Amino acid sequence: MKSIISIISPCYNEESNIEELYQRVCNVIDKLSAYDFEYIFVDNASTDDTVEILKKLAKQDPRIKVIVNNRNFGHIRSPYWGVLQTRGDATIYLASDLQDPPEMIPEFIAGWEQGYKVVMAAKPVSDENSIVNYLRRSYYKALDNISDVSITRDATGFGLYDRSVIDRIRKINDPYPYFRGLIDELGYSVLIIDFIQPRRLRGLTKNNFYSLYDMAMLGIVSHSKVPLRLASLLGFSLGLISIFVAVITFILKVFWWNRFAVGLMFAISLMCFMFSVIMILIGILGEYIGVIHTHVKNRPIVVERERINFD
Repeated sequence: MKSIISIISPCYNEESNIEELYQRVCNVIDKLSAYDFEYIFVDNASTDDTVEILKKLAKQDPRIKVIVNNRNFGHIRSPYWGVLQTRGDATIYLASDLQDPPEMIPEFIAGWEQGYKVVMAAKPVSDENSIVNYLRRSYYKALDNISDVSITRDATGFGLYDRSVIDRIRKINDPYPYFRGLIDELGYSVLIIDFIQPRRLRGLTKNNFYSLYDMAMLGIVSHSKVPLRLASLLGFSLGLISIFVAVITFILKVFWWNRFAVGLMFAISLMCFMFSVIMILIGILGEYIGVIHTHVKNRPIVVERERINFD
């Protein structure tokens, strides 16, 4: 009996890319006769013709399975839900914007055949904007330095995951995970394959400042307590500095009562600085509370509108 490889591609308004993606994937998997494949698309309630194109592909190819969500459940929940729906002996995550080359699938499978439970693509070099590339790499470096476990740098999630890894993730039951960090947290053997990520040629990127900030903060609060401890240390340090400044100001005022004036601007500036620090610390604390709140609500990861070609 052949092993089954599951491929999962989340999509939202990708009508200009879906058919080419399907053709490129088929060109690859049709040559891998030793395996059976299922290809799952999870559509996040697209407003263009993406769903109609997916239905057409599913009608002509039974390997294509489609999940259509009731609404847009975001850039983390929908892809994660798709990964959990796979049934293969291994699962390959592949973005639908053609920035993850399907031609790397044989390399992933070859690494899996060598015994690696996770084969992950990394993009140390990218065709993206140089400033964005620098910020991204700086973030991954900082995250790796403060995390409780070593975080794979420059990874996008594009890669292959053994069924044992997916089964372990199912047991964790995290409704809003930082997927790349979660994989590193589990400690499975990982093979890294470098690639140059091409620019998006068609359609608009779904990443904006909020989504990037959301993923960045999720990665930090999910895998590090360092910000909380830095907040505590900063609070103690500012308290000691405030006491020191108060003592010095009192001494100067006592000895030079008429000549030393405690300036209003100094007091206002100090108050503004202290309030800004307090707001930052509250924001950090709020991020951690937000993660707890997401878990406690126990809401479904997504709600489906329909499924196509599932048994």
